[in-house]
Amino acid sequence: MSRPKLLVIEDDRALSEVLRYNFSHGGFEVFQAFDGQDGLNQARLRLPEVILLDVMVPVLDGIDVCRKLRQSDETRNLLIVMVTAKGEETDQLVGFSVGADDYVVKPFSVKVLVERIKALVRRRAAATSLDDDVVSLHGITVDRIKHRVLVDGKGVDLTPSEFRLLETLLRQPGRAFDRSELIDSALGEDTLVLERTIDVHVRGLRKKLGDRADVIETVRGVGYRFKDS
Repeated sequence: MSRPKLLVIEDDRALSEVLRYNFSHGGFEVFQAFDGQDGLNQARLRLPEVILLDVMVPVLDGIDVCRKLRQSDETRNLLIVMVTAKGEETDQLVGFSVGADDYVVKPFSVKVLVERIKALVRRRAAATSLDDDVVSLHGITVDRIKHRVLVDGKGVDLTPSEFRLLETLLRQPGRAFDRSELIDSALGEDTLVLERTIDVHVRGLRKKLGDRADVIETVRGVGYRFKDS
């Protein structure tokens, strides 16, 4: 069985080597880039399952790298975990708003990070093995196998987190999900983020749904739900 590919985009060469060593021993095929432009080029060339992306890399910063990856059909669905020394709330919100799947603040435990990435890869692989791969309601269709969303028959580009959020809501219309449940489903149960982060994803998702934005209803004091039939 092939090893999942992981690209480390990190300008701290000592840290990059530590990550390469640990992830290699953790079952990954690891590639390295030391600036954002090289990382972007390698991501497009190698199409890794996961990218560890430092926000403060030179040439092209991590925010721009993430944004460009999400704008490309070939790379929009790659798992992106942003790494930074910044721990302020606004930094996390910016990272998630451009499409990051997870956010890790330095300093961190490398061993814990390896296990976290493994969990993300397992969830992505398991998602393709579930029943009912296509679900539709109120003019919105989510196709898990093709990783495609149609709104009134027209394709809509979503980030992986937005896709998982929409699918979670759509599969249980009428159910009110609290923010922590949606974080677990869309971002991963071992993701440590503020609950208001999910509001950022919902705002972005509603904007992309256009005239169908009202299918995602706000439940005051709780969270969100998909409009029942």
